[in-house]
Amino acid sequence: MKAWEKNIRKVVPYVPGEQPDKVKMVKLNTNENPYPPAPGVKRAVEEFDYERLKLYPDPTVGKLTKAIAEHHNVDADQVFVGVGSDDVIAMMFLTFFNSDKPILFPDISYSFYSVWANLFGIPFERPALDDNFRIIKEDYYRENGGIIFPNPNAPTSVYEDLELVEDILEHNRDVIVIVDEAYIDFGGRSAIELIDRYDNLMVVQTYSKSRSMAGMRIGYAVGNPVLIKYLNDAKHSFNSYTMNQTSIAFGIEAIRDEEYFRDTLAKIMATRERTKKEMAALGFMFPEPMANFIFATHEKYPAKELFEALREKDIYVRYFTAPRIDNYLRITIGTDEEMDQLIGFFKEYMK
Repeated sequence: MKAWEKNIRKVVPYVPGEQPDKVKMVKLNTNENPYPPAPGVKRAVEEFDYERLKLYPDPTVGKLTKAIAEHHNVDADQVFVGVGSDDVIAMMFLTFFNSDKPILFPDISYSFYSVWANLFGIPFERPALDDNFRIIKEDYYRENGGIIFPNPNAPTSVYEDLELVEDILEHNRDVIVIVDEAYIDFGGRSAIELIDRYDNLMVVQTYSKSRSMAGMRIGYAVGNPVLIKYLNDAKHSFNSYTMNQTSIAFGIEAIRDEEYFRDTLAKIMATRERTKKEMAALGFMFPEPMANFIFATHEKYPAKELFEALREKDIYVRYFTAPRIDNYLRITIGTDEEMDQLIGFFKEYMK
């Protein structure tokens, strides 16, 4: 080891889903929306004045923040906007999790949580989900330095109702509780309706899934204005110009088109229901999916073998090697045509 290496922060990074680029592939591995963004976004792209790119964007992201606040019927000072929900959550870890007590999050959840905790030197514990991949609320009654969990969960797609969320909040009034709702639009009620009752609650959402804008990197948090101010103080101590001009302009149009948003959700959920039935008929088992993906296992066909066989046919799904879930595939809900190809492959493979 060279002398200067002892001062380098070494971390095990998050491994994102594979991003293949093939003409006729079926890409069901990163939970992207199979449909384009709202029509207003296309108009905004066509009308965007490229000369605006010579100017710095608004560091307060004021117009987009206002549009998001109006959508959720909250005040603008209750909204924090970042470069995708990953940026928002990373800033929350940096801002809110500074105790010497461990933060808590489920053993099966978004794998970036442990990466951020290690990066920022935050102690953490991971209470185990039960055998049905559900949170055991009593595990969160212990002393801790903060709590975060996805709802619906990733990668299991399990949704916990607001009664459980509120129970965890009631037992943790002295720490920040973050509910990561990347998939909430595909099923269940948002915890945003609880923010006025719990000043320690932060709810995170994203444009990447339900609003078809993973490529724009827009995420946001809704919560107590005091916590939002602390987040903005941290952000402006790190980088004031995090949201670019195009993301602001296109993000406003995306959240304004409620009709297109609802129509797209309905199509994805209808395809999800049909796919559930076909996969169950083939012998797959999975938790009730409340996200835009199905988390499936099969007792006769190992997940890793299916993953590799699918990949050979340019059908991409997600496989995890982590304990307890290493015989599951996470399968994004694509178009009806894409899911037909997936089901067709399974039928042929299982002959």
